[in-house]
Amino acid sequence: MRNIVIAGAGTAGLRTAAALRERGFGGRLTLVGEEAHRPYSRPPLSKEALTGVGLGEGPLAGNRALRLLEDAEIDALDLDFLPGTRAVGLDTASRTVRLDDGGGIPYDGLVVATGARARRPDTALAGVHVLRTLEDAEAVRARIAEHGRLVVVGAGFVGAEVAASARALGAEVTLVEAAPTPLTRVVHPRLGSVLTELHRENGVDVRLGTGVRAYEGSGRVERVRLADGGTVETPLVVAGIGVELNTEWLRGSLDLMPDGSVRCDEYSAASAPGVYAVGDLANWPHPRYGGRVRLEHWTNAGEQAAAAAHNLLADPRDRRPFTPVPYFWSDQYKMKIQLLGQGAPADEVAIVHGSAEDRKFVAFLGRGGMLTGVLGLRSTPRTMRYRGLLERPTTWEEALAAAAP
Repeated sequence: MRNIVIAGAGTAGLRTAAALRERGFGGRLTLVGEEAHRPYSRPPLSKEALTGVGLGEGPLAGNRALRLLEDAEIDALDLDFLPGTRAVGLDTASRTVRLDDGGGIPYDGLVVATGARARRPDTALAGVHVLRTLEDAEAVRARIAEHGRLVVVGAGFVGAEVAASARALGAEVTLVEAAPTPLTRVVHPRLGSVLTELHRENGVDVRLGTGVRAYEGSGRVERVRLADGGTVETPLVVAGIGVELNTEWLRGSLDLMPDGSVRCDEYSAASAPGVYAVGDLANWPHPRYGGRVRLEHWTNAGEQAAAAAHNLLADPRDRRPFTPVPYFWSDQYKMKIQLLGQGAPADEVAIVHGSAEDRKFVAFLGRGGMLTGVLGLRSTPRTMRYRGLLERPTTWEEALAAAAP
């Protein structure tokens, strides 16, 4: 294999490039990135990039927290880096990635890492923002400083972190979520209610169980009308309402799932020879979770990148199934929330260390008599100690016994 193309220059794409070099690939390595910037880390966009912590002098592009890749680091990986370039098509017969400038890049191996974009609300009003890129963070930070008041729509991790960051800046924040508790896709409602109170204790006006009916204003947003009939006056909205996968360019070339994700096998290989998928858009079978999974976590992007790099270069007999313990974290109000495994759906929940009242605990989550997840708040060492229980099938009773003092 002499020529590998990586489509997508986010964390998954960059970590794939690094893993390929670490594994001895000495051929041509091309990294195609739609953004004009050098690769950077996205998690700080909803935290440090909004609060200004660690910014130092100069624009956000100089933010050390973003770990913006230096030119020397790109040179060290010996990359043909194509910033501001978008993959628009894939010809699996000729093994060519088509680009938006009309050109094409031949490949022996291809790693699809084009990720996702933020889903935008259905409105043309100015002042309604999403948060996915450096430019988004710059715009939101400027508007918070200008107005000091905002509505955050969606209480997933992005929305919750934006709310916390805005409160750290002294802004008035209303957090709107259609579900009865925050983070319903990832944590049990009992634990979600703890996170609700965490926001309220820090001055956030939390509106649960109601979605947005309309964004109203004359050219610029002035208010948000809620599905329950209420309204919130605001000059600024930040919407964290999910993502849309950047896989349109693969239609007709690879096997895609109904949600647009790339159908992979247990090795992260896609449906065409020499093609692998990593990161937000990869969908693969996971034996511990009874079906297929797709993860939008920073940690998974790096772990799957390393696994795909190994399998792309390995003899078919030496490939390794990708069976990680999912892990992600969130920093809110100077508290770290961590989740190992899967937190929802769950039919069992038990706080095994600490207490919700003290805002410091470790909770086990289970389904069908098995341990499926571990969630910690301000309890990093204790949370991580239980990773091993999730690396193998562990019954609920075994998990509780392991947590006993």
